[in-house]
Order: sequence, then structure tokens, then C-alpha cells
Amino acid sequence: MNLAEGVQVVSFGVLAVMMIGSALGVVLFSNVVHSAFLLAGVFASISGMYLLLNADFVAAAQLLIYVGAVNVLILFAIMLVNKRQDFSPFPTAWVRKALTAVVSLGLFALLSTMVLATPWSRSTAIPVGDPIVVIGQHFFSDFLLPFEVASVLLLMAMVGAIILARREYLPEQAAPSDLPQTVLTLPERPRELISAGSDNE
Repeated sequence: MNLAEGVQVVSFGVLAVMMIGSALGVVLFSNVVHSAFLLAGVFASISGMYLLLNADFVAAAQLLIYVGAVNVLILFAIMLVNKRQDFSPFPTAWVRKALTAVVSLGLFALLSTMVLATPWSRSTAIPVGDPIVVIGQHFFSDFLLPFEVASVLLLMAMVGAIILARREYLPEQAAPSDLPQTVLTLPERPRELISAGSDNE
């Protein structure tokens, strides 16, 4: 995305303010739902930063994966937990807050020193070729094995989640048996529920 220098500076300033403000809201707000929504603002601001760097594929992936998947998953988890009572404050909570502030200030000082000490080069060269095509070529040539292994792991996780969701209960005590049990098995869904549902119809 080729923009004028003034537009780039203004866009960077707006995105930076939006990112820092949303990040502070995520940490400082007591309502966890508001923090989750502000986390989506942080991810969207990072996507805008990628657009300013001419990384359109990374920006789209940032929106699709982090805003559209990870953040929505966090919101679903928060709403499914449905914790009604407020958190009871600990008497020594100020110690944790002080340690968190010290660590955060130390990281901020370290990153600021690194940014100021790094000789940044201002290059306005436009990348040759379509970056999406280049990423696709690398995915199916150099990084084919890690790409396929990651897809297999995600498939295994999805199948395991479906199998665990189908079990309605776990036995408190294992049934006595003379044979040695070598495999952990879970009982299937009770048949009474299925027969009761069919009788009502």
C-alpha cells in the first residue's frame, strides 16, 4: 500500500494510540468481557500496522486468526463460564501489582533501549512479486512437512474434543474385573436417554 509520507505518519500515530490505549484497557479494566473486546482492538491495530508495512497477507491472517478465531474463542469461554460473583481481593494483592509494575517497566526500558540503539534503515523499495504467491510456494516446498504436521495435530485435537464432548459422565469407580485393564475406556452415552427421547415423539 503506497501512501504519502504524511498519511503514513498520521496512520501510524492513530494505530499506535489505539493499540496502546486498548492494551492498557485490557490490563486495567476489571470487567473481563470489556478486556476481551479491547483485546480485539489491539489485534486490529496490529493488522493495520502490517498494512502500513505492505504485508497484506499477514494483516489478513491477523484479522482472520486472532480477531476472528482466538478472540471469539476467548469471548465464548468467558460467557460459558458465566462467573457471577466478584473476585475477592487478597490482602497481599499489592505485592503482585508492584512486582508486575516493576517487570513491565523493566521490559519497557529494555525494548525502548533496543529501539533507540537499532540503526533503522528507511527503505521504500516495493517487494518484487506477489507475497501471497511467495508464501504459498514456501508452504508447499520448503515448509511442507511442518505445515502438514501442524494440520494433523489440529485434526487430532478436533477429533479428541469431539470424542470427549460425546461422553456425558465419567465413572467414579472402575467396574471390578478379573482381566487387567490396559486401555482407559469411557462409557458410551446411556441408552435410556435415547429411548426416552424416541418415546416422547
